[in-house]
Amino acid sequence: MVQNLSKTKIVVIHLKEIIYTALFAGLGILLVVLLVIMFLNKKDDSTATMTGTQYTPGVYNSTLVLNDTALNLEVVLDKDHINSVRIVNIDDTITTMFPLVEPSLNDIAEQLINGVDIDSIVISDDSKYTQTLLLDAIKATLAKATVPEEEDEKDQ
Repeated sequence: MVQNLSKTKIVVIHLKEIIYTALFAGLGILLVVLLVIMFLNKKDDSTATMTGTQYTPGVYNSTLVLNDTALNLEVVLDKDHINSVRIVNIDDTITTMFPLVEPSLNDIAEQLINGVDIDSIVISDDSKYTQTLLLDAIKATLAKATVPEEEDEKDQ
């Protein structure tokens, strides 16, 4: 009589093979995730490059009238950044009569140079009127330098 022993098969898997398989599977999953992220963010990158040119580079001036005295506001621009904002011909009578003009302009200029949008400038409660007056003059100056959207799209 032939006895039928259970047909047990022994499979030997080496630890080295398990490590290699896990390593390559992990790298494959990482590659797939990186490709998905790279192609999904493609739309966001294209909008950032389309809005790259905001201004025509140069020095732009506008006039600000305080107490029958005309002040020249000067804004220096790159194609996408405000480099400086200053009053060119400020004299002692203006600084005496309106002591908040220079500190207010310095506060606004610091924010603009650091990349804050003109509409997001934080106005302090101490010099709200002065800063609003200066912001309006800066907006008028930037309007002279703003690149129309049609020209911006042609440059791209």
